[in-house]
Amino acid sequence: MDRLLIGIAQAQEGGSPDSPGGSQFMSTLFVLGSFFLIFYFLIIRPQQKRQKQAQKMIAALKKGDRVLTSGGLFGTVWDVKEDRVIVKLAEELKVEVAKTSIQQVIEPK
Repeated sequence: MDRLLIGIAQAQEGGSPDSPGGSQFMSTLFVLGSFFLIFYFLIIRPQQKRQKQAQKMIAALKKGDRVLTSGGLFGTVWDVKEDRVIVKLAEELKVEVAKTSIQQVIEPK
């Protein structure tokens, strides 16, 4: 950690690349860049993939799909509106839920 702070301080002072401070600064940049790449590939990119899959699933909702809501209710899509879905839970029970609350489309067995 001390080397990191020393490298940053020397870089701010304008140390030349030929001096030991310049090489420390470059190694510090390399380490920080590596951390960013690891963070991106392990956290950010997988989250973006899950988000795209969820948006694709919601866009593909149609009447008759079996769904699971985020509240834990299973039902059948009765009607699809712009930002809402009417889900039939029982013979005479239909509820209107936000599309974003649809957690999963259940595939028929």
